[in-house]
Amino acid sequence: MMRQYELVEKVQSYDPDADETLLNRAYVYAMKAHGSQMRASGDPYFSHPLEVAAILTELKLDAATIAVALLHDVVEDTEATHQEIVDLFGAEIGALVDGLTKIKRLDLVTKEAAQAENLRKLLLAISKDIRVLLVKLADRLHNMRTLGAMRDDKRQRIAQETMDIYAPLAGRMGMQQLRDELEDLSFRVLNPEAHAAIMERLDRLHEESGDVLRQIEVALVERLAKSNIVAEVKGREKKPYSIWRKMEKKHLSLGQLSDIFGFRVVVREMDECYRALGIVHQTWRVVPGRFKDYISNPKQNDYRSIHTTVIGPHRMRVELQIRTQLMHEIAERGVAAHSVYKDAKAEEAAQGMRVEAAESNAYRWLRHLVEMLSEGDSPKEFLEHTKLELFHDQVFCFTPKGDLIALPKGATPIDFAYAVHTNVGDSCVGSRVNGRHAPLMTELENGDEVEIIRSKAQVPPSAWEGLAVTGKARAAIRRATRIATRKQYAGLGREILGRQLSKANLEASDKQLIAALPRLGFRNLDDALASIGRGELNGADFVKALGPDGADMPKPKRKSAAKPSTTLDEPLNGGRTIAVRGVNRDLPIRIAESTGAVPGDRIVGILTPGKGITIYPIFSRALQEFDDQPDCWIDLAWDTSDESLRYPARLAVKIHNEVGALAQVTQTIGEHGGNIDHLIMNTRARDFFDLDIVVEVHDLKHLNHIMNSLKLKPLVSTINRATG
Repeated sequence: MMRQYELVEKVQSYDPDADETLLNRAYVYAMKAHGSQMRASGDPYFSHPLEVAAILTELKLDAATIAVALLHDVVEDTEATHQEIVDLFGAEIGALVDGLTKIKRLDLVTKEAAQAENLRKLLLAISKDIRVLLVKLADRLHNMRTLGAMRDDKRQRIAQETMDIYAPLAGRMGMQQLRDELEDLSFRVLNPEAHAAIMERLDRLHEESGDVLRQIEVALVERLAKSNIVAEVKGREKKPYSIWRKMEKKHLSLGQLSDIFGFRVVVREMDECYRALGIVHQTWRVVPGRFKDYISNPKQNDYRSIHTTVIGPHRMRVELQIRTQLMHEIAERGVAAHSVYKDAKAEEAAQGMRVEAAESNAYRWLRHLVEMLSEGDSPKEFLEHTKLELFHDQVFCFTPKGDLIALPKGATPIDFAYAVHTNVGDSCVGSRVNGRHAPLMTELENGDEVEIIRSKAQVPPSAWEGLAVTGKARAAIRRATRIATRKQYAGLGREILGRQLSKANLEASDKQLIAALPRLGFRNLDDALASIGRGELNGADFVKALGPDGADMPKPKRKSAAKPSTTLDEPLNGGRTIAVRGVNRDLPIRIAESTGAVPGDRIVGILTPGKGITIYPIFSRALQEFDDQPDCWIDLAWDTSDESLRYPARLAVKIHNEVGALAQVTQTIGEHGGNIDHLIMNTRARDFFDLDIVVEVHDLKHLNHIMNSLKLKPLVSTINRATG
């Protein structure tokens, strides 16, 4: 265990002006507070905050952060109080310790909403002061290093949440060294067999390659020195988890991996990075497609470096990262290498680090993420957005004016449009990629120039949510869809209310309608009209609430009040349960057999006297028969509170007339959780068969997943929804 004077000396080695008194007081206070407490490993509990402080000294953090590391568990695990910390160590350290105390354990096996709320607390605390994150990551790193004393189930849980949240967050903050160790320690727990196999392969490679790494280092230094470039070259091997991730992504075996070894070339000036690159490319053959310039286009976490892969000595494939010393500091320590603290002083530049006038890109990303908290998204949507932002690699695209837009890998023009501005996304109707028209589902590549085609009349369809990759785009599409749906319901509600007023021989201005809202419990006229349109408020009740003379108004015949939600059995396919909103509970209801309908489809109901209501998706051709009968149309909405329910969708599938084609279709549907309720094979031609299939699914997303999987099958020619 590190001694008191050793800790002080370590801090003063990189910060001679560090507050020695503060460090000594924090050391003694924490040691006394934890007293005889023991960890699960049998070590004194105080060894944990001390090791956390030691990890932070490796990141060269200020004395206040080291003091917080020593104190971070005292309020939660001892009799010490927050006020006592403030009185003894000041408001700044008190606030940091309080922020860490409020962050509860992130439990990834609990409900998503609870997990999301914990993540909100973590990010809010971090956004107030980045040092909260630095202490939290160091705390998690030491816990991972000492995980062996825990029960197996607890080890698995802690390792999984580290892999899911803390390691990616460290990466987004540019702290690559810390991220690598967190991932490797988690991987060792979550997949010990794979970890052992990769380590065995690395040991064999060491034996086979012998002194090759050293030879390459010497050769690189000599080549660069001949051109008057002083460089520090260090060979390294990829971490086991990095190797495993590449094997999974590219479907490679251990034996097929060739670029396991890499070298970092650290030079003095930025122009030497490009000179060094030229020398390397003139000396060894370049592997095509493996060059990336993150100096010209830095990553969002401020990472800057040139990446290239060459065929080096002994025909060994070697990855090179060329950077300056400052770039190397930021690559290894991330935000810890930036002066982004709230009380940053100009003299910190004397430590050899550039003091930024603005926040680092990594910290700016974090603040943007926290801004999502104020936009009214549900916890589940916020969690989804955060995980998307954490896990995706980046591609860099350009606007026609040359502005750079960074997006997650796999992003589409829809994501690009919303990244430019929400209004651009909402009005997007098409795109041009590199001057050519491209579908909105096109996956963007590095360097693409994207032009968004817009229309003022456009409303983003809800189906775009499944095409978007970024959480920002998905959240904006959901909001726009909610607003558009509300507007449609309000229009329908105004029509229904107008009929009720006509029956009562009354006319009412919007001013009179607004005056009646308090009696109905509404603050906004559009909300009340939308409620009528959804069937949640009866139009006749609104008429009654119009004024003191309402009791003397002619009363139209009333049906029983519409309920906000109803669950009814419909006769198709054996009495399936349908959950919809906007219909009377007493009416029988069924889904149109000619098309089927699933949650996610925009639906309407057609009321037929004596038969009840038939649900049609809005694209059904059968609705044309009712164009001149507006009174029989009922605007419906799905009630998706019960996610276990299944709904029918009729598909028209054309397959090749070959052995195994039908089996491919049925097997694919079954593998993806669909249930075939009806299947008829019709002969179309000698080479093809037409299939009429009714498949039961949970929602439109589930159906699209099945249809997309079928499209990939070689014996499936076409697949479409039946339109009736």
